Amino acid sequence: MSSTELPFVPPANVLPKVGAVRVAEGERLRSVELPGVTLTVRSRPPVRKGLAPALYVHGLGGSSQNWSALMALLDDVVECEALDLPGFGDSPPPDDGDYSVTGHARAVIRYLDAAGRGPVHLFGNSLGGAITTRVAAVRPDLVRTLTLVSPALPEIRVQRTAVPTALLAVPGVAPLFTRLTRDWTAEQRVRGVMALCYGDPGRVTPEGFSNAVHEMERRLRLPYFWDAMTRSARGIVNAYTLGGQQGLWRQAERVLAPTLLVYGGRDQLVGFRMAQRAARAYRDARLVTLPDAGHVAMMEYPETVAMAFHELLEDAGELGERRARKARADEAVDEAGTDESMGG
Repeated sequence: MSSTELPFVPPANVLPKVGAVRVAEGERLRSVELPGVTLTVRSRPPVRKGLAPALYVHGLGGSSQNWSALMALLDDVVECEALDLPGFGDSPPPDDGDYSVTGHARAVIRYLDAAGRGPVHLFGNSLGGAITTRVAAVRPDLVRTLTLVSPALPEIRVQRTAVPTALLAVPGVAPLFTRLTRDWTAEQRVRGVMALCYGDPGRVTPEGFSNAVHEMERRLRLPYFWDAMTRSARGIVNAYTLGGQQGLWRQAERVLAPTLLVYGGRDQLVGFRMAQRAARAYRDARLVTLPDAGHVAMMEYPETVAMAFHELLEDAGELGERRARKARADEAVDEAGTDESMGG
């Protein structure tokens, strides 16, 4: 949102949640009230105590559910939490109506400061990649590692398939689109989203499709749904035009944390050609390219992304230290058992 726009103040009837958001097995949701914003946080209990914290940030139109498959594969190495950004998922709009990249980054920082969980292993997809890049640049003390799946970073030549999403930022387009698609069913909308975001929509299970339809129906009943979408899209476009120290590429260069970059060869929203530029921009970067993946590799190929994150931890020395601590703990248990047996 540009500085000249009046802030959007949501009416009182916006704040109540509509319906129940889906919670996967082993997950729980809680609402966290912070100054100016209320966030819904999805979490998984860690396999054991003492694991480093991780925070996952979704992209435009997404929610914390986008990370469920990956979180289930990483709960043995990190303590997983995922946010619903303001106005998305099960989080109400921000009090000031600020959906800019900076506004979303501020919400993430407020949560991390309030929770006292930093530094965290920070994950971001698409818009979430731009947000977490900004967080890592301005608050390096909060970030242990950074994992970016198709991050939304400025491109000179935007792909044609990404233009309709960018057009949401244009005033008047969202109401027009709403009128033109008023007869579309939730199933039709979900199929369109999956065709755009997945390299192979056929990888979606019937259960996954059904859950996505229910979630789409729930969101369409929210009176602020399109406002959150349009203002966040406008926030991305505005962020792309910023120069100097506020430019996203300049901020990428300032990130100190070890960074894992994941790009899909069939991504229709973020150009695959940007992968090499990103690998050069981040100081300590590792690049994983998945030729058959689309825009949400963590949903299409969660096992591959999880393996890459394990390798990131190995390179950062974290898994080695953790295994050493576990080995020492196991030795202590064995010694205690030996002493007991010797004591009769």
